[in-house]
Amino acid sequence: MAEKDIAEKVLEAYNDVFADIVNGLLFQGKKVVAEEELEEQGTHSHYKADGALREQERDVAKKWKNGKIKIALIGFENQTEIDRDMPFRVIGYDGAEYRAQLGGRERYPVITLVLYFGCKRRWKRPRSLLEQLNVPKEFEPYVSDYKINVFEIAFLTEEQVKLFHSDFRIIADYFVQKRKSGEYHPEPQELKHVQETLQILSVMSGDHRFEEVYNKNIERGPHTMCEMLDRMINKGKMEGIQEGRQEGIREGRQEGIREGRQEGIREGRKEGKAQMILNMYQHNFTLEQIATAAEKTVEEIKLIVKEQNSLLS
Repeated sequence: MAEKDIAEKVLEAYNDVFADIVNGLLFQGKKVVAEEELEEQGTHSHYKADGALREQERDVAKKWKNGKIKIALIGFENQTEIDRDMPFRVIGYDGAEYRAQLGGRERYPVITLVLYFGCKRRWKRPRSLLEQLNVPKEFEPYVSDYKINVFEIAFLTEEQVKLFHSDFRIIADYFVQKRKSGEYHPEPQELKHVQETLQILSVMSGDHRFEEVYNKNIERGPHTMCEMLDRMINKGKMEGIQEGRQEGIREGRQEGIREGRQEGIREGRKEGKAQMILNMYQHNFTLEQIATAAEKTVEEIKLIVKEQNSLLS
């Protein structure tokens, strides 16, 4: 899980990807947030519990600014599984940011987007704080709700996927296709952040050829997923050939051992019969008697006796 979290954060931390996600999910692809208007924001905040100061960390967060004026703080939380405590986590992150505004002159909204990458189950609940609380009926008018913004990436429509223009479009398209058919057929879109995109696909799919293809002698520069898949297929073929060759060598060795064993048995039998023939000859058995016992002709017996005598001389 930690490997997935890191891979997601690395790609989303790029301003072009971050802005693209916000524009695609919140503004139907309209370029409202520009990447040059984004600034890094610390992801750590603190809260006190059980008398101790504890730390909490967002996945990714950035300030959206117009010049020196802060327009908003936007954070991402990545999920591959449904987390029923997510409303509590989000209100903790957002509350810490609002608390930090106390004593200052600026007041700006804090927005958290929960990016859910699960393919098997829809994120139906929870989507708000009240869904997780048992509120007495008498208190209902006085308890404030706090909703969370959940976006189910694998359940986006094809039209929604096309609203993205950064490498995140490839990620979204991958999850949507895998959910629908279990297969992935990439579009000829160029990758800007090649390694980071392949890392996400590698850890999410469990197919480490995505990352291995990048790490092995691939030149820097723009590439497409079509090219990456071609490399993966060729890599798979070469590995298959190599494995087949090694398997063939192993089988050949085993076959050689078996043949050698059989040959040894045959040689042993042959030497044993020749010794028997020589022993019978030395004990004055006739050539006809020896031939009958050895199931050979008299001429063969003469030749074997001659060969054995020459070995002994």
